[in-house]
Order: sequence, then C-alpha cells, then structure tokens
Amino acid sequence: MKLYVFPVAPNPTRVRLYLAEKREAGAQFGIEEIMVNLQKQEQQSEAHLRRNPLAKLPVLEIEDDVFITESLTIIEYLEELVPDPPMIGATALDRARTRELERIIEIGVLRPTAGIVHATASPLGWPPNPAVADYFRELLPPNLAIVEERLRDGRPLLMGDQPSIADFCLAAAFQFGRMGKVDLDPAYENIVRWDAAFRERVSAKQVLLM
Repeated sequence: MKLYVFPVAPNPTRVRLYLAEKREAGAQFGIEEIMVNLQKQEQQSEAHLRRNPLAKLPVLEIEDDVFITESLTIIEYLEELVPDPPMIGATALDRARTRELERIIEIGVLRPTAGIVHATASPLGWPPNPAVADYFRELLPPNLAIVEERLRDGRPLLMGDQPSIADFCLAAAFQFGRMGKVDLDPAYENIVRWDAAFRERVSAKQVLLM
C-alpha cells in the first residue's frame, strides 16, 4: 500500500500519527509514504487527480487504481485490517464516544484553526482575510471548552489511558496552528498539559515537526 501525504498538513498528519502509534504498539503495516508537495501544487498533477479528483490529501492506494480518500475513512479501513490495539474504542459505547469527540475536535478545532491559518499566513499563498480569521476564532472557545472539561480528571489522553483518533486529530490541529502562529490560550490548562505530554510520545516525535 502507498500513503500520499504532505508533512504538517493536518489531515495527513492524523493518519501518520495513527500509524506511528499502532506501530509502536506492535502492529505491522506495509505502507510506503509518498510526499505530494502542496506548496508546489503537485496535488493538481494529472497523476494525483487520478488518485483523488478533489486534489486533496491524504490518499491511500491499496493496489493499482484502488484508492481511499479522507483521513478518517483511511484510519477506519486500517483499523479494520489491524484492530489491535484498538484506537477507536474496544466496545460499541467506547467507539461511539471516541468518534463523538473526534468529530467535535475536527469540526470545532481543526477546521477553525486551519481557517485562521489560511486567512492570516497561508502556507499555500492564499490572501489574508481578517474577517474570515475572526469568524473562525469565534468558533474555537466552546469546542476547546469541551476538550478542556474532558481532561479535567487528569487523564493522560483524551479517552483515558490509551491513544485514540481524537488525540491524533487534536495534535494535528495544534501543529498546524503552531506553524501559522495560532497560539493555544494558556487558560486551557488541561489542554496545555495534554499537548506537552502528547508531543513527548515516541510516535509524536516521529511525525510532528513542530
């Protein structure tokens, strides 16, 4: 299998963190990572548009001309191939709760953070748009408050003691934010604690660049 990615881009980062955590836990994946340089517009190449007509990353190539797009879909496919150790939950309720928090983080933290970055200092060269940046900034606090409360009991990771897709999504969002100078408010003490600890994980050091 081949995984087409671009470092720092949040959606490829989520999948790469998932793979790194699974491998650290002993899972085996025969996946080759191939970079598609977004800053050089390589996602618009004829070759990549055959993989994903929407010109997005990541893309998982299972075999010749068989592709899966969308980061969460790729993760769930790989999780079905190698379910142990589980990173979407061990029971039906665990899986529901994990997916619930992951959705809150993607829609309420990752997307607004990416929106702020692209409206202020886009790595893809998009023009600044202060009004758009302000709109996305207003979306962050209620969603960060949910994550902050989830960590209030001192748990090391978002779902307890084991890493999950929710952790990978939040870590990817924060890395992209750091790249674009979107600082995490220190008032979110539990999230700050989580962020510092997660970035010290072996898997995070293999994937995160900042």
